[in-house]
Amino acid sequence: QVQLVESGGDLVQPGGSLRLSCAASGSIWSAEAMGWYRQAPGKERDLVATITRLGKTNYADSVKGRFTISRDITKNTVYLQMNSLKPEDTAAYYCNYDFGIKIYWGQGTQVTVSS
Repeated sequence: QVQLVESGGDLVQPGGSLRLSCAASGSIWSAEAMGWYRQAPGKERDLVATITRLGKTNYADSVKGRFTISRDITKNTVYLQMNSLKPEDTAAYYCNYDFGIKIYWGQGTQVTVSS
């Protein structure tokens, strides 16, 4: 079993920054990729960023140049650094670990960008 716990969500003003963390526990050594997704009220859950086991990253066009995904293997933690936040970034943010045959999700952390 794999457990994922997100943290770092908050209320922030436009132009501000936040760093989300996703702490993993369990049998995670074989995960093929880790990612961050977000879901705004009434909308589907969308990809924000992913990072593969080899460190290759991928970003949604809407966050390129503003968000950075990274991981600390020693801490079993994946991060999402979010800069230049916009009101349209407001959503619940979820991390996942993709094992190919199964994907695990965290419970989500709320990010609200508002003045």
